[in-house]
Amino acid sequence: MSGGAQARPGLVVGMLGLGEAGGILREDLRAAGVTVRGYDPAPDTRPDVDGPQEVAEGAAVVLSLTTAAHAVEAARSVIDVLGPGHVYADGNTSSAELKRELADLIAPTGARFADVALMAPVPGRGLRTPMLVSGPGAGAFAEIFAPLGTPVEDGGPQPGDAAQRKLLRSVLWKGMAAVVTEALAAARAAGAEAWMRGEIVRLFEEADGDLARRMEEGSIRHAERRMHEMRDVAAMLNGLGVRPRVAEAAAGWLEELHDGR
Repeated sequence: MSGGAQARPGLVVGMLGLGEAGGILREDLRAAGVTVRGYDPAPDTRPDVDGPQEVAEGAAVVLSLTTAAHAVEAARSVIDVLGPGHVYADGNTSSAELKRELADLIAPTGARFADVALMAPVPGRGLRTPMLVSGPGAGAFAEIFAPLGTPVEDGGPQPGDAAQRKLLRSVLWKGMAAVVTEALAAARAAGAEAWMRGEIVRLFEEADGDLARRMEEGSIRHAERRMHEMRDVAAMLNGLGVRPRVAEAAAGWLEELHDGR
């Protein structure tokens, strides 16, 4: 569900939250000829209207980009003015449970709810930020944003499906970032940072479609040996003055794999 950028004069988008992501998207939407009515209680965000209910006036989509902590509050602030002609899209990073709560809150208004998961940082990408979308408003959201150049992918039929997939991917990406950070800290303490950086680059450059299977099967097959190895790694890091958070977690995971065979 993606397409090339097209100007959309006459299209109105309401935005709740004009922080980093919201502010960038507001400017990109305007550059595409879209009328944007944005609201944020912080005056430095230069809100376009005086209150949240005004964002929905004539809007095809009301997009919430506050924070997960304020997502319910944002939805409630416009619920009295939403109707069947609106798509209410929540783009906050949150749990699937919160997305379903929001969908249930919006449903009585007749507006269609879209669970939107931003799959990359908005700075540097703007409207070209990849998005996973699920829920009853997903199709309508894609029909509006894909022609603007946004890569929109079907994230599943239910509210919360897109949010869950984003958090599942975070297991990989944020976990990998933790591994890289700990490996570099250890190598820095050992005076081998440049070498380690080269090893990280080589690993990513040589990755192929079979890497995940090899890593998973190798961990299971060699769990006992690798468990002892990672305990030695943890001891080494402690000696270098680096707390072995990832190394100890890996040793514990390998122990579970070994005990479960």
